[in-house]
Amino acid sequence: MAKVTRVHDGDTVTLSIDGRSVRARLIGIDAPEMGQEPWGKMSRTYLKGLIREIKGRVFIETDIVPYDKYDRLLVYLWTPDRRNMLNERMIRDGYAVLFTLQPNSRYAGRFVQALESAKKSGAGIWGPEGLKELPRDYKKAHPRK
Repeated sequence: MAKVTRVHDGDTVTLSIDGRSVRARLIGIDAPEMGQEPWGKMSRTYLKGLIREIKGRVFIETDIVPYDKYDRLLVYLWTPDRRNMLNERMIRDGYAVLFTLQPNSRYAGRFVQALESAKKSGAGIWGPEGLKELPRDYKKAHPRK
């Protein structure tokens, strides 16, 4: 069990694990960047709300590759009862897109279904006033310095 101490954006958080502070990236999703107004802030706010509902307590699960190139722990975040995965909710509710990076693809099938559901219902970024540019395309046009 871990506690989310900070939500940086819609796919990155800081966790407290056994008293250590660990930056973590949610596996399988790519949320709008903060510069992608208004969706970057909306995605972060939505994730904060999900975290608030469970009082910051999460069960974490890793996959085959535990860290990314930025030394962030790669995680699936679950509610404490392990019934709901926050990564999946972010996609299904329209606040993130699918981002499968092999070999970490344990729940890719679930994420594909969540994406199809979000698109079909016009949830969040898939609505009429939705996201104009995918996060990966935005990052290419606005590289980190």
